[in-house]
Amino acid sequence: MSRTPPYAAELRAALSHAVRGVDERELARATEALVARYRSVAPASAPILASRVHVAAYAAYRMPATHAALSRVLGYVADRGVAPRTLLDLGGGTGAAAWAAAGAFPSIQAITVLDQVEDALVLGRELVAHASAPALTDASFLRAVAGAWPDVEADLVTVSYVLSELDETAQAGLVSDAMRRGRAVVVVEPGTPDGYGRVLRVRDAFIGAGWTLVGPCPHVTECPLVQGDWCHFAARVNRSAEHRRLKGAELSYEDEKFSWVAAAAPGTLEPQASPGRILRHPLKRKGFVEFQVCRPDGTAGREVVSKKAGERYRAARDAEWGDPLP
Repeated sequence: MSRTPPYAAELRAALSHAVRGVDERELARATEALVARYRSVAPASAPILASRVHVAAYAAYRMPATHAALSRVLGYVADRGVAPRTLLDLGGGTGAAAWAAAGAFPSIQAITVLDQVEDALVLGRELVAHASAPALTDASFLRAVAGAWPDVEADLVTVSYVLSELDETAQAGLVSDAMRRGRAVVVVEPGTPDGYGRVLRVRDAFIGAGWTLVGPCPHVTECPLVQGDWCHFAARVNRSAEHRRLKGAELSYEDEKFSWVAAAAPGTLEPQASPGRILRHPLKRKGFVEFQVCRPDGTAGREVVSKKAGERYRAARDAEWGDPLP
C-alpha cells in the first residue's frame, strides 16, 4: 500500500489550485453532504455532484483516494499484458481514471471521459491542464448521459465508483454498454460488502459472455468468499493539508478500500496461469511469510512461503495485500 502512483504529486498540485478561492465553509458543508451520500447504499435519486462547490468538494475529498485505488488496479491490469492505446471512462466525472491510466499505461494515446455533470467535466479539463502527460493534456471531457452514450469505442473502458448510484437494472445496462465499447473493461467499487456484491454481478456478466478475467480472480468458479466475507483491497493515500482540513483528519495518510474486477473480450488476451491473489495483509515473520490467498482451484485459505524457498521467499517479503502470490 506504500507505493505512490505516478502523477500523484501533479494531481495534488492541480487539486490545490482548483479549490483555491472556494469558500471554505461552503466546501466543508458540501464535503459533509458527500460523505453522507457515499455512506448510503441506496441508488441516487439525483446527480451527486449538484453544483460547482460539490464538484470542488468531491475533487478535494474523494479524487486522491479514487486515483490511488485506480492506479493500483490499472497497474495490475498492465502487469497482465493489457496495453491500451485508447481509454473511455464512463461516468468519469473529474477524471481520476484518466490520471491513473496515464500512469499505468505508457501506451495510452487518447483519453475520453464521459459524464452527465458539466461542472465536473469543466473541472476535469482544468485539472489536466496542469499535467505533463500528453495523453492527459489532450484528453476529451464530454457531456453524456448513461444509456445514451455516444458511439465511442476504446481498447479499455473504465467504470469506477459509479454503479452505487444506479439501481440493478441500470447497473447491468451500464456494464453492457462498457462491454460493447471496449476490448477490455475495468470496474471498481468501494471495498464494502455491497460494493463487493455489485462487483460479483459484473464478474458474472463477464464470465457469462465468455470474457477472460484479468483480475483479481485467479479462477472463474464461484467466489469462495461469498459466505461471511468479501473480497476487497486497499491503497494508501497521502493527504495534503487541504485534504486533512476538509476531512477534519490528523493523520497524514488514509487507506482507501476498494473492490474490483477486470476482463478482456474473447480473443483479446492470451490466457495465463494465475498464481493466486493475496487477500489480506501478509504476516511477515522470521523465516517465513504467511498469506491469505484466493487460489486458482477456486478455494481460499492460508499459504506459507518459507526462507527455504529462496528467490520466491525474497519476492514474498516484498509482496503486499492485493498482489499476485509470488
